[in-house]
Amino acid sequence: MEKKCTIKAPFFEIGPKAYLYGDDVIALAKAADAASEKYGVDIIFTTPVAEISRVKEATRHIHVFAPHMDPLRPGRGLADILPESLVAAGAEGVMLNHCEKPLTLAVLRETIARAKEVGLTTIVCADSMAEASMIAMLHPDIIVAEPSELIGTGVSVGPEYVQAATDAVKSVDPDILVLTAAGIAGGQDVYDTIIAGADATGSSSGVAKAADRAAMVDEMISAARRAWDERHK
Repeated sequence: MEKKCTIKAPFFEIGPKAYLYGDDVIALAKAADAASEKYGVDIIFTTPVAEISRVKEATRHIHVFAPHMDPLRPGRGLADILPESLVAAGAEGVMLNHCEKPLTLAVLRETIARAKEVGLTTIVCADSMAEASMIAMLHPDIIVAEPSELIGTGVSVGPEYVQAATDAVKSVDPDILVLTAAGIAGGQDVYDTIIAGADATGSSSGVAKAADRAAMVDEMISAARRAWDERHK
């Protein structure tokens, strides 16, 4: 049942984490959907599990991802997240190994395999160059290269890190898309990251904590489009 990843660069990931819940998540998803259509930029929307179905029903353009799953199969597993249940709810993909939900390499390998088995696109986090290279050998669809110490700080990585992280992953598997993030707080951070060579970037607190979330989404996606277009003139 393995499906080919349909996400194309440039793309952007928005993850409200636990900053938002309920109708606020849906409103943000709709803003992301509008920006994706307006600028022609793929957006991964990593929604809380409880909102997957509602986000899917409320949007047409974004790629709806779950924030985690477990490698179990149907049967026992009271509080685990079953891969098949994510597909049934409308998820297209899943984020794995975020610093707030880390996995051992053995579990990560098994979970990526289960995701591929049920047709979920995988986006896997790595907080160092060494980890990014190691995870690339597991052949996920996307790797998020972000130093965990910068997450939520508003301090973004520099161009040297962007290029080094991209090279580290693509030297192992050139087909893996590389998202470089951490500390993305506004459109200029997005522009700088994409222009430096990243396939994508993303934001959680920079969007979720903005005074006008829809305006911030528009600003960031516009910047991604502009930087990508300038890179490919």
